[in-house]
Amino acid sequence: MNQSIEFLNEMDTLQKKEIPEAVLTRARQSLLDYVAVCSAGAVFQEEKITRYMAFAMPEDGIFRAIGMGKKLALKEAVFLNGLNGHALDFDDGTNSGIIHLGSPIFSLLLPLAERYDLSVDDVLRAAVIGYEISYTMAVSIQPGHKAMGYHATGTCGVLGAAMAAGYMLNFTEEERFQAFGAACVSASGMLKVLDDESELKPYNVAKTALLALTSIQLAKAGFKGHHDPLGGRGFLKMMTGRDRVDLKPALLNGTYAIMKTYTKPYASCRYTHPSVEAAVRLGKQVKAEDVKNIEIKTYSLAVEGHDHTDIPGCYSAKMSIPYAAAAGFICGKAGLQEFSEEKLRDERILTLTKKIHVEADEELSARFPEIQGAVVTVTRLDGTVFTERVDFPKGEPENPLDEKEFQERYDALMEYGHQSYGQEAYRLIHKSDTKIRKVMEMI
Repeated sequence: MNQSIEFLNEMDTLQKKEIPEAVLTRARQSLLDYVAVCSAGAVFQEEKITRYMAFAMPEDGIFRAIGMGKKLALKEAVFLNGLNGHALDFDDGTNSGIIHLGSPIFSLLLPLAERYDLSVDDVLRAAVIGYEISYTMAVSIQPGHKAMGYHATGTCGVLGAAMAAGYMLNFTEEERFQAFGAACVSASGMLKVLDDESELKPYNVAKTALLALTSIQLAKAGFKGHHDPLGGRGFLKMMTGRDRVDLKPALLNGTYAIMKTYTKPYASCRYTHPSVEAAVRLGKQVKAEDVKNIEIKTYSLAVEGHDHTDIPGCYSAKMSIPYAAAAGFICGKAGLQEFSEEKLRDERILTLTKKIHVEADEELSARFPEIQGAVVTVTRLDGTVFTERVDFPKGEPENPLDEKEFQERYDALMEYGHQSYGQEAYRLIHKSDTKIRKVMEMI
């Protein structure tokens, strides 16, 4: 039996099991978080989206892109959901898989559920298996996959999104297999989009959701792919450069992938979060004007591409450990406003950013991803030294947001996204029998 069949049989067996209530509860929170993040993302890049719409002249349709206030064709709604869902780099993910899981999956599932008049519960059950597929593949090929320059959100995300949709729409086993094969052919995602002035990181999510849609459409039409798209010179060889890759089991370490995800309290790349959290604590002990320098030690994967102190724009700021830590140190938080254009001109933050040096630490590197740590040391002008260490930043499964913290995050994002019916959407998503169409009408 080939690897593709083995992998999909394992996922099929898992999909047939009853999902524990705690897992569905987490999936419901993930959906709520996606809706809020996507709504805020639509406002954040409103000017660019307006120019995109003017040039592209997308067809009118019956599908609602979240936060857009327009009805569009299916492909356009899926694409724009993905673009807005990752615009703020505020969506969920996992450190071990080095992947954002929810944004490609929900960007596709919600318009499809709207089309076929499906319920919140239908979406949640499909999302749980989609998360498992994307995560299992990602954790099996990381960190070498990242070292080759790939963004797993694109490469592995398309597999999970396509399969989640196939399950939600009751595809036959053959149709799901062919959708998986098409998704393997589609898989792409460049990490270069994280660097410097680039603003294309959300595009990786947008095209991933769209390619997943195309994959299920090809499968439904009867197009056949290779009998083993993972093996030989297929997906695994392309994504790792290795002739043989042993895939991790589903429910790795005994928990569903969706239970391994973080929810971000800080509006920056997850690699920055332990440093930000430590900097927030230190900012309560030391005045910024008294700082001589700040040394940050963290795990090696977090350093490359995230240690820059020249900040040409907000996307660059979100990827920068020095900027995010400086903002947290001075402002006592690192939310959406701390990465606004106004804050990017704040001389206090920029001056402190230049005083921060980031380097890899051997011990922290060896312990990643079991811990996602950083040690931040502040030296004052008088030579006094202050140090803080964070191993599990807020939002990790080991240190989750409580219900009040999650509600505050949701409310803030919905307010930023100009969503006046945020509380009603929150209530509806907590009812399993609610039709997704009803939710989409509100957002």
